[in-house]
Amino acid sequence: MIFRSIRYLFSEVRYWLFTGRRRWFWLTFLILLALFSVVMFWVSREPPVFDVEKVAQKHAERNRQSVVIGSVTTATMIEVAETLLDKRGGYISNDVTPPFVFLDNMPGWEFGVLLQTRDLARVMRNDISRSQTQSTEDIDLAIADPQMHFNHDSWLLPATEKEYREGIAAMRRYQQRLADQDESDAQFFARADNLRDYLAQVEKRLGSISQRLSASIGQERLNTDLSGDPNARQSTNSPAEIRVKTPWVEIDDVFFEARGTTWALIHFFRAMEVDFAGVLEDKNAGVSYRQIIRELEATQRPIRSPMIMNGSAFGLFANHSLVMANYIARANAAIIDLRNLLEQG
Repeated sequence: MIFRSIRYLFSEVRYWLFTGRRRWFWLTFLILLALFSVVMFWVSREPPVFDVEKVAQKHAERNRQSVVIGSVTTATMIEVAETLLDKRGGYISNDVTPPFVFLDNMPGWEFGVLLQTRDLARVMRNDISRSQTQSTEDIDLAIADPQMHFNHDSWLLPATEKEYREGIAAMRRYQQRLADQDESDAQFFARADNLRDYLAQVEKRLGSISQRLSASIGQERLNTDLSGDPNARQSTNSPAEIRVKTPWVEIDDVFFEARGTTWALIHFFRAMEVDFAGVLEDKNAGVSYRQIIRELEATQRPIRSPMIMNGSAFGLFANHSLVMANYIARANAAIIDLRNLLEQG
């Protein structure tokens, strides 16, 4: 009697859903759902890593100029920014239409790439392109820096893509002036202190993302904000122990932000290895530098799971966030060692 009632109920529901006009509605819905799924899968593919020296040579040939100190780093920054906008599906962090509005992993990846592009643009503006603190900043980098710091999710009036392309155009002008033998106002100073300043910025970014990845399982952390300085003070009191845990719905977002961060850093570090080759050789730091790149490259290994797993630290299932945090923490430790090495005479 119960099974007969359930069967009757299902037959009534099926009749109501798939008869007459409703049948065409659901057929259209299923087709759109399948189409959206294909498009979402297609645009979620991360761009591959490119050869920074080939990109620099291509840019130089297009400008009919030679590759000079700073050309590789500048060309790489331009290429990374253009990849952000021109990859599969374009830039989707500010999209408000389906199916892109339903994506969150690729916007996280884009934000990670964007943060590193912003950091490098600012360091180039404030340090690498200037001979000393009292020197004037480069006119084009002074435009590129704020343009790349524009709101990352503005859909219209103005659109984010438009602002970023203006920043890329300014970087291109700097690139052309950099290799112009008839001009000397655009410079790229490959000095140990400039490389050290950039590494300090990267160190902070990686430390932050590593902590956020580790918080995927939840941790009780001691408050060390004022450690090491007996006279240190802070604005308001904080608890001695802090409970940190990344919300379950944000775990994959943080993971893909880390993937985007390290993807961009691989290119920037490879480019600076060329432009700062003399500094690294003088400090005998080439091997240490390449080890950082190795650790960053490990973060780009293919993901074999259909979803980002969030198992416990020593549980039955994997925790992809902790694996990513491990590689990033090792790269960050190597950066700290390299900075100390560069500070030595």
